[in-house]
Amino acid sequence: MSIFNKIMSKEKPSVNLEDFLNNLDEVEEENYEDADAFVKPFDLIVDADVTAIVSEARQGNIILVNIETLAKKDKAKLKQLIASIKEEVKAIDGDIAQITHERILVTPSKVKIIKKKK
Repeated sequence: MSIFNKIMSKEKPSVNLEDFLNNLDEVEEENYEDADAFVKPFDLIVDADVTAIVSEARQGNIILVNIETLAKKDKAKLKQLIASIKEEVKAIDGDIAQITHERILVTPSKVKIIKKKK
């Protein structure tokens, strides 16, 4: 009967999902020689970040941009920097979309984001 009880019991998994997701960034980078492109995280805080983000898109990488810090400090500056990114990304036939209140996705040429219609 104990085997039946173990099978039927609804024990929660021992993995804490929140801790796991919060610590994903702490995994050491590996050498990905066979990759055609990368998904790279960036923080958008200063003007120089725009150049780095657009450069990565030109190289064919997908960029996940954290805008949370700047959104809290200076919304006007955030709007200006995002407009700059949008202009540069459109020039290379890339795409940009806000995916959460804290994150923006920037894609390179020939990678388009399907945007939800409101």
